[in-house]
Amino acid sequence: MDRPSAPSRPSGLNHLVINVRDMEETHRFWTEMLGFRQVGQFGSGDPSGLQRKMRFYSADHGQGQLTHHDIAFCEVPSLPAPAGDGTLVSAIGHIAIAFPNREAWLRQLAYLQSRGVKFERRVEHGMTHSLYIRDPNGYSVELLYELPREMWEGDINGALNHYVALPTEGPAALEDRTEGIPVFTGA
Repeated sequence: MDRPSAPSRPSGLNHLVINVRDMEETHRFWTEMLGFRQVGQFGSGDPSGLQRKMRFYSADHGQGQLTHHDIAFCEVPSLPAPAGDGTLVSAIGHIAIAFPNREAWLRQLAYLQSRGVKFERRVEHGMTHSLYIRDPNGYSVELLYELPREMWEGDINGALNHYVALPTEGPAALEDRTEGIPVFTGA
């Protein structure tokens, strides 16, 4: 085989493994609040020898189809608790979870609000409309739906730099405009 001159391009993020303080609290949040399904767990400790409790979760990949895991959690009880404002000093900036369409995303926002989950930020980005919340461990979780590709692919950098802050409380936190959204053409 010839020696490659450049790396192969990955097709996307396959999964994320996150350390958590309390597995049961984390499980409830990610299944009951965010709708992930547990698909597995290490029965008698981590086969790598780390001997941590570990559980694996999948999103719905269309018509109920699951994957081996999109996200997994490792229990590390000694993990520092989030600060008083809920933030955690971590190498993870946030975890982004996509919804298949605007309607599913809006239903999720209404569900979370009805369950008392605090909305940290609501944002119109140039390529997504997003809600940011915190999980029980202090990790920032972005829930989003992607705008049509033709709205942002002409100027990805412009779309990435577009930011409109929106209300995070009350009925206004569940509103999502569809008119007057910018299109980034790179003109």
